[in-house]
Amino acid sequence: MGFTFSYLNGCLAMLLAWGGIGLAGLVRPRSVEFAGRTLFPLGALCGAALAALAVASLAVPAEQTVLPLGLPGLPFHLRRDALSSAFLALLGATSVGVSLFAAGYFRRGEGTAPGLLCLEYHVFLASMGFVMLADDAYAFMVGWECMALSSYFLVTTQHRIPEIRSAGFLYLLVAHVGAISILLGFGVLQGGSWQFTFDAMRSARLDPAWASAAFGLALFGFGAKAGLVPLHVWLPEAHPAAPSPVSALMSGVMLKTAVYGMLRVCFDLVGAPQWWWGLIVLGLGLGSAFYGVIFAAVQTDMKRLLAWSSIENLGVIFAGLGLAIVFRGSNLAPLAALALMATLYHCLNHALMKSILFLGTGAVLHATGERNLGRLGGLIHRMPWIAWLTLVGVLAIAGLPPLNGFVSEWLLLQSFLFAGRVPESFVNMLLPLGAAVVALCTALAGYVMVKFFGVIFLGQPREPTLAQAPDGGILERLGLLWLALGCLALGVLPVQVIAMLEPVTRELLHLPALSWGSRWWLLAPPAAGQASYGPLALFALTLLVVFIALLALRVSIRQRTRRGPAWDCGFARLDPRMQDTAEGFGQPIRHIFEPFFAMHRELPSPFDAAPRYRVAVGDRLWTLLYEPLAGIVRAAADRAARLQQGRIATYLLYSFVTLIVLLALVL
Repeated sequence: MGFTFSYLNGCLAMLLAWGGIGLAGLVRPRSVEFAGRTLFPLGALCGAALAALAVASLAVPAEQTVLPLGLPGLPFHLRRDALSSAFLALLGATSVGVSLFAAGYFRRGEGTAPGLLCLEYHVFLASMGFVMLADDAYAFMVGWECMALSSYFLVTTQHRIPEIRSAGFLYLLVAHVGAISILLGFGVLQGGSWQFTFDAMRSARLDPAWASAAFGLALFGFGAKAGLVPLHVWLPEAHPAAPSPVSALMSGVMLKTAVYGMLRVCFDLVGAPQWWWGLIVLGLGLGSAFYGVIFAAVQTDMKRLLAWSSIENLGVIFAGLGLAIVFRGSNLAPLAALALMATLYHCLNHALMKSILFLGTGAVLHATGERNLGRLGGLIHRMPWIAWLTLVGVLAIAGLPPLNGFVSEWLLLQSFLFAGRVPESFVNMLLPLGAAVVALCTALAGYVMVKFFGVIFLGQPREPTLAQAPDGGILERLGLLWLALGCLALGVLPVQVIAMLEPVTRELLHLPALSWGSRWWLLAPPAAGQASYGPLALFALTLLVVFIALLALRVSIRQRTRRGPAWDCGFARLDPRMQDTAEGFGQPIRHIFEPFFAMHRELPSPFDAAPRYRVAVGDRLWTLLYEPLAGIVRAAADRAARLQQGRIATYLLYSFVTLIVLLALVL
C-alpha cells in the first residue's frame, strides 16, 4: 500500500518535526550556537511549511484520522477542517518571525540551558498545533496540558528570580483551574454517553439548560486562558516574566487557542448557540477591552504595558465573537458571518502586531538592559532597524490605515451598525453602546501606542548608557521584517485574505459563498451594501504623499537657506529631564479613571533632603476578589492540616469511615 498524501498528515508531520527539533536540542544542551543558529531556523522553516499547508487546505473538505496512541480504548482522534486550518496558518506564520528572531535573541547564561529551552519552545509550538487538530476530548486535553506545562517552563526561564517563580505559579494555577472547567464542559457535551469524540458531541442533542451549562463551563475555561477580566490576573505577571520571543508566542498565538476553543464549542460541538449567550460574551469582551486599555495607558514597564494591551485586544476579539453568537442565535446568518470574519481577521492581525511589539521590546531590553520606560528614549538614532520595524506594529495596533489593524476594527464596527436587525428590542438599544466602547478603546489604544513608541524611541536618551545601544542582529531584523510584511499584506489585500478565510464562516454557519466585493481592490461587506473600503487606493495615496514630502524636503535642502538651532523657548539648555515621562503621559488617564485603580502613593516629607514622590498603580480586582479568595483557601488549608496528625491509626480510621459512607450510598 502506497503513501497517500493528505493535508492533515502534512500538518501533523510539521508538528512532529517541531518535536524532533526540540529533542535535538538535548544533543548539545549548552551550545547557544547550535540551538540558535541551527535549530531555531529549522523551526522557522517548519512554521513556514505548516502555514503553507494550512492556507492551501482552507477550502479542502475535512480530513480525519486516528493515531494508535493514548490509552487502551482511547486513541487520539485528529481532524483538520477549515477552522483548524485557519488557526494552524496563524500559528505557522507567526512562528516563522518569532523563531527567526529567537535564533539571534537567546544568549548564554539566561537561566535555562539553551538546548532545554529549545525543547520547551518547540514542544510549546507542537502542542498548540495539536490542540487545533484534536478531534476528541482526550486528545484536546493532552495537547492543552502540554501547552500549559511547556509555556510554564518557558515563563520561568529565569527561575532564580523569586518574582518570576511567583508569576509562573500564578499562571499555572489559573491554567489548571481553566482546564478543569473545560474538561467538565466536554463531559456535559457528551450528553450522558461514554464517547469522548467530537463527532459524538456533535450528534448529541442537549436540551437548552445543559447546552447553556456546557457553554458556561467553556467560557470560564477558555476565558481564563484568554485573560478575560476578571480571570486576567496571571497575564500581566507572566508575559513580562517570560523571554520576549515566548511573550510574543503566548500573546500572539496561545491566547488565540482560547478563541479557537470557543468557536469550536459554540458553533460546532453545541450546534446552534442561543442568542443570549452572545450578550454574555459581548459584555465580557467589551469590559476586558476597556479595562485592559486603561491599565495599559498608566504602565511604566514596557512589557507590562503590552501585556495589558493583549487583554484589550482579546476583549475586542471576544466582543466580535459575542456579536456573531447574537446574530447566529437570531437567525441573521449573513450578519453573523460579518462579525465572525471580523473576529478571525483580528486574530490574525493581533498575532502579527503584538509579536512585533514584544520582539521589539526584547531587542531594546537586550541592548539597554532596561524595561522601565523612564530610563529609555532616543533609541531611534541608535537602533534604527528595530525602531522602524516596531513602528509598523505600533501603527497597525493603533488601527491606522492602510495597515491590518484598521481592517478588522472597521469590519467589527460595520457589524455593530446592523444591531437594529436583532428582533429583541432591548438588545437593539444595548448593542450600539458596544460600538461606542469599541471606538473608545481604539482611540485609547492609539494613545497608548504613542506613549509606547514616543517614550522609548523618540526624544533624547534619558540615561548616558543608551548611547552605546546596538541595533538588532540580522536574524532579529529578519524576524521583525517578516511580521511587518505580514501586517502590510493583511492591510492592503483584505479582499484576498477574506476570500481565503470564507470557508471557515461557511463551515461554522452553514452558509453559501458570500460576496465581499465585486472588485478585487475594493472591500464591501455583504451585509453592508452602502459601506466599502479601498485599501490599495489608500496605500497608493499614502506612498504618493510620502514621496511628495521627501521630494519637497530634498528641494528645500538644495536651496540656499540659512540654518540655525531650533528655538529653545528661552532655556539655555534642554536636557532629557525636561521631556514628558511615562508617568506624566498616563496621568490624565489615571485621574479620569481613578476608581478602577488601586493607588498607592509615597508622599515626601517637607524635611526630606531628597524629596521623592511615587505612585504605584495596582489592580483593584486583585484586592477585592483574589486576596479574600486566597485568605479563604489559606484558612481551609490550615483546618485541613489538622487532619494530618502523623498517626497511622488515625489515617486508617479516616479510610474506614469513608468506605462505610460510600457503601451506604451505593446500597
